[in-house]
Amino acid sequence: MNASVVNAANGSVAVNPQRLLWAGWVAILAGGMGFGIRGGIFNAWGAEFGFTAAQLGAISGAGFSGFCFGIVLGGLICDRIGYGKLVIGAFALHLLSAIVTVSAGGTGAYASLYWGMFIFSYANGTLEAVANPLVATLFRHDRTHYLNLLHASWPAGLILGGLVGWGLGDLLHLSWRIQLVSYLLPTAIYGVMFFGQAMPQSQASQQRLSLSDMFKDVGILGSLIVCFLLALFAQDALGLPAVWAYGIGAVLLLGTGVLTRFSLGSFLLFVLFLTLGLVGAVELGTDGWIQNITGNLLTPGQGKLLFVLTSATMFGLRLCAGSVERRMGNSPPNMLFICALLACAGLTLTSGIITFAGATCALVLYAAGKSFFWATLLAIASDRFPRTGAIAISLMGGIGMMSAGLLGTPGLGYAKDRFAAEALRDQAPAVYEQYKSATPSQFLYFREVHGLDGKKLGEIQAQAASGVPLSPEARAVHNAGVSGDRSTLKVDAAIPATLAAIFLGLAIYFRSIGGYRRL
Repeated sequence: MNASVVNAANGSVAVNPQRLLWAGWVAILAGGMGFGIRGGIFNAWGAEFGFTAAQLGAISGAGFSGFCFGIVLGGLICDRIGYGKLVIGAFALHLLSAIVTVSAGGTGAYASLYWGMFIFSYANGTLEAVANPLVATLFRHDRTHYLNLLHASWPAGLILGGLVGWGLGDLLHLSWRIQLVSYLLPTAIYGVMFFGQAMPQSQASQQRLSLSDMFKDVGILGSLIVCFLLALFAQDALGLPAVWAYGIGAVLLLGTGVLTRFSLGSFLLFVLFLTLGLVGAVELGTDGWIQNITGNLLTPGQGKLLFVLTSATMFGLRLCAGSVERRMGNSPPNMLFICALLACAGLTLTSGIITFAGATCALVLYAAGKSFFWATLLAIASDRFPRTGAIAISLMGGIGMMSAGLLGTPGLGYAKDRFAAEALRDQAPAVYEQYKSATPSQFLYFREVHGLDGKKLGEIQAQAASGVPLSPEARAVHNAGVSGDRSTLKVDAAIPATLAAIFLGLAIYFRSIGGYRRL
């Protein structure tokens, strides 16, 4: 598809689908690059500021939760104000994020890093609120292929981020601040590519559907998931009491009910919302920690190399999504079921890695499994619910990122703290008392634990990575950290196992109604 014409307020305006596709591609690449760099500097933050794994997980989580607000708010208004204004806002926020993050220091370090990541992810969410409906509208007859092609830019950004960390960090030993701001280069590029371009309208906008009409398929069921996550954000990130946080969620749910005349919504769309929430937790939540974990299990340099390798696997496979879908009988649920099985097996094998070769096999298997989750689910929602315009896929993206930020990344950080602490406490109680963090770790309704002090653990990990012999006490701490990482991955593997069951159910459902088809 090389050209397209859409109706604008002032008549027919020619748009350039290919340029818009690649502008969106570079925009998502900028987000992936920043994410990849951040994953490689976790240890630097822990060592410099003494953060626990749970605190680092919360900072990383802000790099997801802000995305939810950006994509949800952007999805609600993009059909009204136009995509161009959203791109300008996202560009400005990317610049602001760099300023806030690199200013981290002293007692305000945690706040600077947290809100810098939040602003960064808000900008990313705003851009995805633009890119997803753009591509779904411009290439509506092959959405699985083109949305996966669009999202191939995410692992491409992860690759660049990993290479930046390896080159600027490991080889040149430049500060984490210099590494982080390098994502501003693709930011400048996408700004130039979007500048002056005419934008299309979604199918819903072309039909002049009202916001109420677009929201009916989402209804109470879909809004329930969004409102729960927003309430969780208000409680965890904003520090509001649970009563106030969930009260806000209830008011928002009531408002959605009034907007849609209390439409229950589509149960299928509700399942897709829930599923992308699980995908966000396992894919992005794991990506936020995988460099750190594999670096601890092997060496930091090998962890970064493995991250680049798995990202390259995802990049290559996403370019072939259309071909894979056809081989699976043109049924996205069939494709996703096989992918979930591969991801589960890959994470389970990764938990037991000892050698670089074994880690490569395990992580490539995991990467192959998770490659098609995100974009293919967006394609299913676009195919089956075109009346929702940008709203449904924007809400889905927000759910996925909010889940990664509030559940996936902090949950894995909590698991690392808990399992490492239990391992050290069982083997050397006196050593645990010496190395435990003064700051407790907590996640949802799980019991509070005291993980290992991030600064002390970071020093021991640095000694181990450089080949310096460890004292028996330090060896016990290091081994406890490794044990915690392995146990965390085993627990993480339960999520793709759950996804496999859901995708199998979807495959059976579509077969029962005569097969998968676009509406």
